Amino acid sequence: MTNTQAWDYAVGMIKVDGLEPTPEFKEYIEKEKRGEVTMADIKQYLDKKYKVKEDAVNA
Repeated sequence: MTNTQAWDYAVGMIKVDGLEPTPEFKEYIEKEKRGEVTMADIKQYLDKKYKVKEDAVNA
């Protein structure tokens, strides 16, 4: 499976649940496909994004 196929599959699985990735996350996906960012960069982005939300919920 190519990198592009893997991302297409992952996004498709998200859509099965009636969800849609944010435009910002879609851009990260495209950058990763082009080799401009790494999976570590994407993980850091997601960790930061959801850490902020978790902190806001616990406040």
